[in-house]
Amino acid sequence: MLTGSRGAKPLRQRRVRPRFWLLDFYGSAIGKKAVMAVTGIMLLGFVLAHMLGNLHMYQSADKMNHYGEYLRTIGEPILPRSGFLWILRSSLILAFILHIHSAAMLTIMNRQSRDIGYKGGRTYIAANYAARTMRWSGVIVGFFILFHLMDLTWGGRVAATDSFTHGQPYQNLVASFQREPVAIIYIIANVLLGIHIYHGAWSLFQSLGWANPRFNQWRRTFAIGFAAVIVIGNVSFPIAVMTGLVS
Repeated sequence: MLTGSRGAKPLRQRRVRPRFWLLDFYGSAIGKKAVMAVTGIMLLGFVLAHMLGNLHMYQSADKMNHYGEYLRTIGEPILPRSGFLWILRSSLILAFILHIHSAAMLTIMNRQSRDIGYKGGRTYIAANYAARTMRWSGVIVGFFILFHLMDLTWGGRVAATDSFTHGQPYQNLVASFQREPVAIIYIIANVLLGIHIYHGAWSLFQSLGWANPRFNQWRRTFAIGFAAVIVIGNVSFPIAVMTGLVS
């Protein structure tokens, strides 16, 4: 307790309430890089699973439609119908928001550190990645995902095509890619996604503190290979429809 002059009321020190430790961790550059890396892994896993699931298109319409129906029944009867899908969607939306926010904040922190003028050229590897790719490819891919959901998932009043049929992913996919402008946009968006994935897969090891110069070639090979698999797989779908391989 502090006192002033004689007769003055005592001054009390203001008590600062401690923040939750996760907020303190996320407030640091290390925490933001870790969050961006972990959410990136989640999103990479989803992109890979989504691409592999769409490969059922090459088997038959029944196979792909059965796969789509199976996704709605995961967790029954413990979960309601499509309950698992909504949990997955909610988790991915949260991961996507945290991924963008952490990347943007790291970019700002990186710029501020350069303005202050750290000696030795202090930089953030993950922030450099965000500055190079998140500003353009990330935003473009984000808007494309929104269109893709309207086109092939939500249906009804928000569907971007009049030929949408609920519960028929094969027919919806073919009908969508038969429109050449949509197919071309899909191909371009996936090329941008591949660039985004390459930088993300390369930098996530650095963000998690697993980087070592001896493994740089392995990291580069992994990043290129993973991005190539996603791009080739996804781009093959509209090409197959436009060329008549799938109809």
